[in-house]
Amino acid sequence: MDDDQTIEEILDTIGDTEARRVLAAVSRDSLSAKELGEELDLSLPTVYRRLEILQEHDLVTSRTLVAENGNHYKVFECNFNSTVISLDDDEYNVRIYREDNLPDRFSDLWDDLSGA
Repeated sequence: MDDDQTIEEILDTIGDTEARRVLAAVSRDSLSAKELGEELDLSLPTVYRRLEILQEHDLVTSRTLVAENGNHYKVFECNFNSTVISLDDDEYNVRIYREDNLPDRFSDLWDDLSGA
């Protein structure tokens, strides 16, 4: 977890029912906001608010695609593989595992194993 993100912020984000539904949907497939709204039966403003919150916490990313007619649109994707919440010495920690940080994950694992 980034140092500027508190456990409370992450838990509040994933504690929101609609945010969890949006996150689950984009973990299965890249979807546009319109597709998310249709699939989850949510209004577009609700979808965009949840996507904004999820992006603020780096749980979702977006990329722009070009349709056959030349129009541009964004699709959203889950930005992590798993999350672990642990309690150590009366302090909660959140660790978010991402595909793109494999070297960092190996370093963290090595540090944990070596007691560094």
